[in-house]
Amino acid sequence: MSIVRIGLIQASNDLHGDEPVEAHKRLAIEKHIGLVREATAKGAQIISLQEIFYGPYFCAEQQTKWYAAAEEIPHGPTTKLFQELAAELGVVIVLPMYEREGIATYYNTAAVIDADGTYLGKYRKHHIPHVAAGGGTGGFWEKYYFKPGNLGYPVFDTAYAKIGVYICYDRHFPEGARALGLNGAEIVFNPSATVAGTSEYLWKLEQPAHAVANGYYVAAINRVGVEAPWNMGEFYGQSYLVDPRGAISAIGSRDKDEVVIGEMDKELIREVRDVWQFYRDRRPETYHHIVSL
Repeated sequence: MSIVRIGLIQASNDLHGDEPVEAHKRLAIEKHIGLVREATAKGAQIISLQEIFYGPYFCAEQQTKWYAAAEEIPHGPTTKLFQELAAELGVVIVLPMYEREGIATYYNTAAVIDADGTYLGKYRKHHIPHVAAGGGTGGFWEKYYFKPGNLGYPVFDTAYAKIGVYICYDRHFPEGARALGLNGAEIVFNPSATVAGTSEYLWKLEQPAHAVANGYYVAAINRVGVEAPWNMGEFYGQSYLVDPRGAISAIGSRDKDEVVIGEMDKELIREVRDVWQFYRDRRPETYHHIVSL
């Protein structure tokens, strides 16, 4: 199968952050199930949701309340629910959630579910920001909520393509993007929650660069809207699919809930890699010092 249809889901959060955690989860899960069904009806075979899809970007504040949003993966109820949905629809789902391991260890994670409902594994976000937001109030206080990922850079061999995951802030670090390519990724999904400012300029710069440097597709997903009570800035959407030549082949709007559909062509990956032999010509024996600087 050379052509694979990709579905990217961007959505706003519909509740005020002061509402109970379970109210956020219930409403957002219901909403995203509908959007997954819409993406499938439009022909999507691999579908990705946005970073921690089932609520607001709560890292704008530091409150123990949000620990209650975390679930075990894959044994929690949300993973199981979307396993059933994937099997029903015959689609692969990239499912970004807040993960709890053991009693109280937390990660920013994405589960990968195959088209028959099989749980294939998970990626844990490696690079954890802890900075003030560019406007409004609040910030990206992620070290309060997440430990750095410790599962490496896995690639999942799904029914339709070999996929990797890199989450939000990870995209600023080319090393992991290269590792995913070396591990065999044909497409890398980057579910995000990022607001206007410097980020928006980099949004369409860094990820096409990763696609070109590594000869794969990148699917970038960002939520939309302004989330109260923090009002830390506008989540500017513009979810997109970029090909190995750096061309954006599908892109969403800035400000509305949307299912973005694009096509990846595996033959284009082969064609690009045959012309630009970056993996052949790289010199790993000369790079060792960068990890000790």
